[in-house]
Amino acid sequence: MKMTEENNDENVTITMEDVQSLIKKKDQIEEQIKAYYGVLEDQSVGMEGPLVDAEGFPRADVNVYQIRTARHSIHCLQNDHKAIMVEIEEALHRLHARERAKREQDQAGSQTESTMEQEFILPSPFARVDAVSQGSPACQAGLRVGDEIISFGSVNTGNFQNLQNIASVVQHSVGKQLSVTVIRNGQKTQMGLTPQQWSGRGFLGCNIVPIQR
Repeated sequence: MKMTEENNDENVTITMEDVQSLIKKKDQIEEQIKAYYGVLEDQSVGMEGPLVDAEGFPRADVNVYQIRTARHSIHCLQNDHKAIMVEIEEALHRLHARERAKREQDQAGSQTESTMEQEFILPSPFARVDAVSQGSPACQAGLRVGDEIISFGSVNTGNFQNLQNIASVVQHSVGKQLSVTVIRNGQKTQMGLTPQQWSGRGFLGCNIVPIQR
């Protein structure tokens, strides 16, 4: 991977090998800069030391051509070093962004799978609605014949013993909304049912029978 103006866009796929290759190039540039500084040190001049004597003639005690070449090369390599540092930073940014996006995608997928598992693994119903009177509290709540009950107020699959459990909850909840969850067509459906007096018998207006397990 070579990041140029033509392919330096968001569609470029960055790998750790690409980053390592850029870092290797950076190290090579730094070694070259160090070597050219060594040339200047050997000549006892730096980047700014004069190359002419007091009379304006080229100094005879140093290799002027070698020094000028070293200085020019250092300037060029320093520019290359700045450019490759920008490339490394950009490559690391894209690499980390891609890894972060992948982690988020994996987490989202895991959560979706967990939700799907919860939806498909439903509690076993303990009772079934086999009659609903028109205009009754059960009818108004949305209960339908064939609904299989998995929770009725505080009664659930784990603590249900007999229909007296449901009757007790109803008697203590007259005028108060109960949360009822049923399985209908393989899907979990929740509704609010308020036991109360109506024109028919009882407080619900439906008939519930236990499911033999």
